[in-house]
Amino acid sequence: MKTIEDLGDLAGQRVLVRSDLNVPIKNEVIGDDGRIRASLPTLVKLAKAGAKVIVTAHLGRPKGTPNPEFTLAPVAKRLGELLQPEGITVHFATDVTGDAAQTAVQDLDEGEVLLLENVRYDPREESKDETERAALAEELAALADVFVSDGFGVVHRKQASVYDVARKLPHAAGGLVLAEVGVLKKLTENPARPYVVVLGGAKVSDKLAVIDNLLAKADKLLIGGGMVFTFLKAQGHEVGKSLLEEDQLDVVRGYLKQAGDKIVLPTDIVVAPEFKADSPATVVAADAIPAGELGLDIGPESGKAFAAEIATAKTVFWNGPMGVFEVAPFAGGTKAVAQALTEVDGLSVVGGGDSAAAVRQLGFADDAFGHISTGGGASLEYLEGKELPGLAVLEED
Repeated sequence: MKTIEDLGDLAGQRVLVRSDLNVPIKNEVIGDDGRIRASLPTLVKLAKAGAKVIVTAHLGRPKGTPNPEFTLAPVAKRLGELLQPEGITVHFATDVTGDAAQTAVQDLDEGEVLLLENVRYDPREESKDETERAALAEELAALADVFVSDGFGVVHRKQASVYDVARKLPHAAGGLVLAEVGVLKKLTENPARPYVVVLGGAKVSDKLAVIDNLLAKADKLLIGGGMVFTFLKAQGHEVGKSLLEEDQLDVVRGYLKQAGDKIVLPTDIVVAPEFKADSPATVVAADAIPAGELGLDIGPESGKAFAAEIATAKTVFWNGPMGVFEVAPFAGGTKAVAQALTEVDGLSVVGGGDSAAAVRQLGFADDAFGHISTGGGASLEYLEGKELPGLAVLEED
């Protein structure tokens, strides 16, 4: 896989960068700028090399139609604030590849950055029709001389700005993509042991392939979050009104039988009559959830037990919160896991998505962990053993 250095002297060159700037925004206020900050090293490197840096990225799911709710304008503003100390000016084009983008590229000076409007405003970006995607990729490629893929959160997508444009320009992997792949290789190729995987989140169906692939690789799988209730039900326990995927019960029973003591489940659960911040929360045994209650977090004893397992590890991968961390009464399990990861004597990896949002919301610094991934879905698909199109294309000549 080529690096930026392999592209040669980039001074005066137009470099198209696919970044992942898909951050939470409400009323034009960015809730977590982690992905923006993660994109900075590659952009700074290119700008300092004298390149004219053109960034394409997406925000949310506008479904191929311009929508003010999903404009990247607030991201451009934040990007400008973060790059200002480096002396780098950021511009914003109000379309994807149209007149505004073309004019902005023509006016761009060496060492400056231009952010194009949300690439998903163009329906061709996510089209299943290769001809349609290729047409958009042609327009993007016409804006640049070379392409740098640095949006790890989208490398599992076969999309115009990720996959197709790389086939039309000299290309390389950016620093963020290289770092993410480096960490994932440590998780899949002879990881330091003991190797503990912590999985949470809402649905077990989202993690089935990961469980299937990691059962043979990990020493322990700690299961929490909404997905745990399908495991508890598979053991024959009452789960009340908790989230349950009945169609996955047989699969989960198979995993439990196959794994033996590798899979560790909570022994206590925080429950409430309904999902509300002021709903009375109580702690019950995991095998005794009342019929009228729903589980919203692993309990305090389970948090301690999970932390103890993590403390033994030399490698830890965590994806998915242990409960509804956004609401204080149901954040304890997630906080216990996060704290335990900060104390690991080895490699601790927070697997992007909700897990990354959780550690920041709960007040943990990014550098308290070995690595916080920017790509939850991409990380999971890599750990499933799938080929990621956005990485595979970078290996083509």
